[in-house]
Amino acid sequence: MATTTNGTVYLVGAGPGDPELLTVKARRLLDEADVVLHDSLVGDGVVESIPDHVRVEHVGKRADGERTPQAAINERLVCEASAGRDVVRLKGGDPTVFARGGEEAEHLARHGIDFEVVPGITSALAGPGVAGIPATHRDHASALVVVTGHEDPTKDDSALDWDALSGIVATGGTLVILMGVGRLPDNVSALREGAVGPDTPVAMVERATLEDERVVTGTIDTIVDRAETAGIEPPAVTVVGDVVDVRETVAHCLGEEGAAAETPAAGQGEELAGVNHR
Repeated sequence: MATTTNGTVYLVGAGPGDPELLTVKARRLLDEADVVLHDSLVGDGVVESIPDHVRVEHVGKRADGERTPQAAINERLVCEASAGRDVVRLKGGDPTVFARGGEEAEHLARHGIDFEVVPGITSALAGPGVAGIPATHRDHASALVVVTGHEDPTKDDSALDWDALSGIVATGGTLVILMGVGRLPDNVSALREGAVGPDTPVAMVERATLEDERVVTGTIDTIVDRAETAGIEPPAVTVVGDVVDVRETVAHCLGEEGAAAETPAAGQGEELAGVNHR
């Protein structure tokens, strides 16, 4: 840890949820920190593993819908470090993948606060991976695009070009959408209006790597209804592309009883729910 007058802020990725997927460095920093400020997407097991001598504060969205404004978080980081405390700013996944780590780094730099980025395993890769869906595959996908399904609501226009994204999927690429549960119907509609065919495989992985992980599979035509029927809730990762069909081949070896039989191939078995539990 830092020995200067000011403390150091560590922008740390907590990974997708399972505490065993923390990096060695993240584990050490959590054990040695003076203060940990964490988001809602950090797994409960990770938070509970932080030693009692560390001051832990939740600065994400809370159950009552309240959240700490980003500007307030930025100022807290500066104030805590200026008081000589070492701070772990703990974020789900990786701190620089749709986690506002870049904004916090810029704020710290403007105020002369030393910081370090400690990468974590992003759910964009871990979510599909633990569900038996590789992000890329030599036989299926040589391109990967990760987008947010929840853009800044103050933007006048979306920064996402859904026609371009549709083209990537249509030509064999993989599209991963983070934080897209609430906008699933809109996102699917945008892909359908592009070049993505109705039978294109889609999967949603809810609470990836945790004991209550669930996976729903379907197609562009069926995934909205299947997700609604299953009651899929955030956090969940959406995967679009031919790589989703790999799951059918490998699921029986993932410890999911009956998964291969329950998960229909793209465009088949419409009577099946396509929902699997970890």
